[in-house]
Amino acid sequence: MEHYDLIVIGSGPAGRRAAIQAAKFGRDVLVVERGRRVGGVSVHTGTIPSKTLRETALNLSGWRERGFYGRSYRVKQDISADDLRARLHITLNHEIEVLEHQFARNQVSTLRGEAKFVDEKSIEVEGEAGETFHFSADKFLIAVGTQPFRPDYVPFDGEYILDSDEILELVDLPRSIAVIGAGVIGIEYATIFSALDVHVTLIEPRDTMLDFIDSELVADFTHELRDRGIVMRFGSKVEKITKHGPGKCEIELEGGRCIRSNVVLFAAGRMGNTQPLNLDACGLTVDHRGRLKVDAQTFQTDVEHIFAAGDVIGFPSLASTSMEQGRIATCHALGEKAYDPPEYFPYGIYAVPEISTVGMTEEEVKERGIPYECGIARFRETSRGHIMGLNSGMLKMIFSLKTRRLLGCHIVGEGATELIHIGQAVLNLKGTLEYFVENTFNYPTLAEAYKIAALDAWNRMPMVEE
Repeated sequence: MEHYDLIVIGSGPAGRRAAIQAAKFGRDVLVVERGRRVGGVSVHTGTIPSKTLRETALNLSGWRERGFYGRSYRVKQDISADDLRARLHITLNHEIEVLEHQFARNQVSTLRGEAKFVDEKSIEVEGEAGETFHFSADKFLIAVGTQPFRPDYVPFDGEYILDSDEILELVDLPRSIAVIGAGVIGIEYATIFSALDVHVTLIEPRDTMLDFIDSELVADFTHELRDRGIVMRFGSKVEKITKHGPGKCEIELEGGRCIRSNVVLFAAGRMGNTQPLNLDACGLTVDHRGRLKVDAQTFQTDVEHIFAAGDVIGFPSLASTSMEQGRIATCHALGEKAYDPPEYFPYGIYAVPEISTVGMTEEEVKERGIPYECGIARFRETSRGHIMGLNSGMLKMIFSLKTRRLLGCHIVGEGATELIHIGQAVLNLKGTLEYFVENTFNYPTLAEAYKIAALDAWNRMPMVEE
């Protein structure tokens, strides 16, 4: 039985960063990955594929130029599913090659196979050809990620009724699609298909969506979706889904309403990939969604030498935060100096348009009883916005009246996930309104919106006595 200092199960963002960090500490590391190639869900079915699909859709459809040339403008007239996949495969192959090179350069051992615990200190791995390997380790990191939640009442067929993994293998671009679930994944795919001029119906049993995002941003985003013709059916549960033939799907909602579409995408939640791990053997239990409970600072599970990171531990389930969790977990597991997870990190939603946020929402500021003021800038107020043909997009900042510090920054619109990092830096460095008012921003840029929003807040805030 081979022995390692650390065995990492899963090679997604959390697993790969953890493994490389451990290797840099000079430890012997093994990464076990059950997928066809390394990279995990992030590379193969999640983050990278969906964002590549988004970029391809926007480029081929000419979406970004329609502000100038009209809604009928197209770069490619007849976009097929093969067109969308072509760029996807190039991108994924590059990501995998980079990751394999990183593992090789840092002397991280990798094994393809499915791991399960034999006891607290050892695992068994079933290899590609059915052979069995046994390994022991001082420490373990579980970073197996998640898979789409597939309830029994949904008749998935892999062709017309799909989950969020299967949607990437769509054979033909449909004329209409019904997306069930207005969470991050559902919103992203609904708006991507809308940009491709597919008729979209968005179904959500709750009355609201994206409740963790500032409500003013959600209102602005919702207005844009309705303006584009996306039909929203909120507040009604799905009773039944029926396929009457190829491209003929019917969804019955609570109350009798009926929705017909060519394709159905079910994107309501995900489950931890923990079932194959035989966690009973090492004394761990999971919640109803297959997720593990960990310490918020160290990412240690209830078993002292076993850690977990990434989507398998739940919110926020971001590739960016998973990477940091993997690094921090490794530091704690190996007794090395570790930093605390950041209090405020940016959350990016790659919808069309993008949404990104950091810090407190206006609702959270109110709940804490902090006296505050907001500043808002519309992208159309900037010269760069005019040059780009933007008719929508906004940036909102929240400042404390007492300290004048930035409390939250929220953006919806083109480039939101890039722009947010300015607000993130100022927020984490405890910067104030004056930073934005007194500094010079490149002209013309969308980043100028920070100064416009700051001046908007400054005009309404009490004057500071000299």
